Amino acid sequence: MTLFDSAADYARYRPGIPDEAVRLLTESLDGFDRPTLLDLGSGTGQVPAALLPAVPGITHVDLVDQDSAMLRTAAEQLRPLHGQATVAFHAVPAEMFSAPVVGYQADLVTCARAFHWLDRPAALRMADRVTGPTAAVAVMGDGSLWTYEAHWTAALKALIQSYLGDRRRAGTAGTYTEPRGRYEDDLAESVFSEVTEYRFPVRRTWTPDQVVGYLRSTSFAHPSLFDEPGAPPGHAGRRHARFERETRALLEEHVHGEGLVEDAVFNVLLARRGGAV
Repeated sequence: MTLFDSAADYARYRPGIPDEAVRLLTESLDGFDRPTLLDLGSGTGQVPAALLPAVPGITHVDLVDQDSAMLRTAAEQLRPLHGQATVAFHAVPAEMFSAPVVGYQADLVTCARAFHWLDRPAALRMADRVTGPTAAVAVMGDGSLWTYEAHWTAALKALIQSYLGDRRRAGTAGTYTEPRGRYEDDLAESVFSEVTEYRFPVRRTWTPDQVVGYLRSTSFAHPSLFDEPGAPPGHAGRRHARFERETRALLEEHVHGEGLVEDAVFNVLLARRGGAV
């Protein structure tokens, strides 16, 4: 199953973690002398890349992602950042992660823009097993250009659908299914039942090249989706190249209109065990 297919584009074009969210996560580690970070659905390591410089005291980081290519790219991204901290990479589903050593305890578990891909109750049960009593779990996200509503994203979505069909794709596995239930409810039904929501407005102004690169990194418009059964060799590449030419032309029209502006909200659900001090 292919979901994203391009770790390099993911690392280059996906928006990072907003400064306000980084400060919140930093504050959640107050009181821990030598904290351990466990990042689920790590992708190319955006959360550790933001937290390692902000929390010099972090002594160990575990990155968990099923995609080995993503983790290799994460290792390259983090190499100049982790200083004295040890960093480990685990190419397993998040819910299958287990304590790497006896006595292991993570102090902060993070999951950014990936919770919908996980078996969420199982991942939270795993987090219960590998964290200390005062640990926090942070589930974060801000939607995508598929879900963001603006004139330019509506036109972009219509173009994608003209190539790939009306339903949102989810890599080569098929079409995307919206998560059942709210993340808040997943947390409330777990041991991490004390949940506080934080909302951080973020304005992004995209260039056409950035949007094209971003689309290559997504599960709904990456290049491999443009293949067709029975098509001759090279057809998918030519079809995708045509799609990118049309995308750039469409986006250039909107750059000279209202611009490629995204007013997103980066949402953080910060959860702790009920009764944790």
